[in-house]
Amino acid sequence: MTFTLDGFDVTAFVEMTLAEDLGPRGDVTSEAVIPADARFRGVMDSRDAITVAGLPIAEAFFRHLDPDCAIERLIEDGTAVESGTDLLHIRGNARAMLTAERSALNTVQHLSGIATMTREYVAKIEGTGATLLDTRKTIPGLRVIEKYAVRMGGGQNHRMGLWDAAMVKDNHVAVAGGIEEAVRRAVSSGVETIIVEVDRIDQIEPALSEGANHLLLDNFTPEMLREAVAVIDGRAKTEASGGITLETIRKKAETGVDYLSVGRLTQSAPAADIGLDFKSE
Repeated sequence: MTFTLDGFDVTAFVEMTLAEDLGPRGDVTSEAVIPADARFRGVMDSRDAITVAGLPIAEAFFRHLDPDCAIERLIEDGTAVESGTDLLHIRGNARAMLTAERSALNTVQHLSGIATMTREYVAKIEGTGATLLDTRKTIPGLRVIEKYAVRMGGGQNHRMGLWDAAMVKDNHVAVAGGIEEAVRRAVSSGVETIIVEVDRIDQIEPALSEGANHLLLDNFTPEMLREAVAVIDGRAKTEASGGITLETIRKKAETGVDYLSVGRLTQSAPAADIGLDFKSE
């Protein structure tokens, strides 16, 4: 079955990534060292406990260079696995497998790193009723698959881009001349979801009075969050954001906010330790 994601062209991504790696001369090492008809079988496995994401895209790299390769996927994306778990078994042309190896690993390591970190954050807020969100802090060109990885880790996607909700931030407020005017203009534009970033309690009422329906409470302490939730009193969705870590997220989630957004999930999640070992048939 072909792997598809709305807004993401898997084939174009594979071709672009391989073109970057192959450059003008191709895989000079494999072509010099490996006979053209050599066959290899390989095992992709996890070296740490991780949540897996990106295996179908990794497979696409191998199939692109050897359409006849045989791949057995042992784990589905979104699965939490222990260290030493086999993820894929691969058989195919040795040159093709070795040429695709790095691109496939880079992709699944990066996406599994995001999914693994997301799962850690989700576990920290279990039972609070709050939902973990990602942000637009993504690597250019990789947003769709990075946000896919967040979903595989149990998080929820926030805005996919600038087009699907208005988010009035401090610079918008400064240029518009104030929160009330900025929100008024956003509402009059016809945008359905109006998110307003506030960093002080006294900004809440002005934003709500003009029609904001989602407030991003930026860098609020747990005490400030409780006060803000009480002031808002269900009149808008509430989102805690800014500097949220694994150590602080539970206390912030217990304040009654609807959402907590963490840019680190896609901005700086460490790559998962996943390897690919080839063995001659």
